[in-house]
Amino acid sequence: MENFDHILLFKTDIKSESDRRVVQSVLDAQQNIAGWNIDLDDEDYVLRIVSHHLKHQQIIKLITDHGYECCELK
Repeated sequence: MENFDHILLFKTDIKSESDRRVVQSVLDAQQNIAGWNIDLDDEDYVLRIVSHHLKHQQIIKLITDHGYECCELK
């Protein structure tokens, strides 16, 4: 069975393309993020992060420091 511990999922309020661009500049600047995407069509605006080094709390801080809501999806 494959280990998916490096895939972090979050519920956010990143609702628009302009919101996504703000977050993109923050996430793209992080060397420890291998990839990310956000589903703007999902009611939870799910943010998916691939990182072998960062933890949920670190991502939550990055996102909330830029004025968006973000919490871990379990």
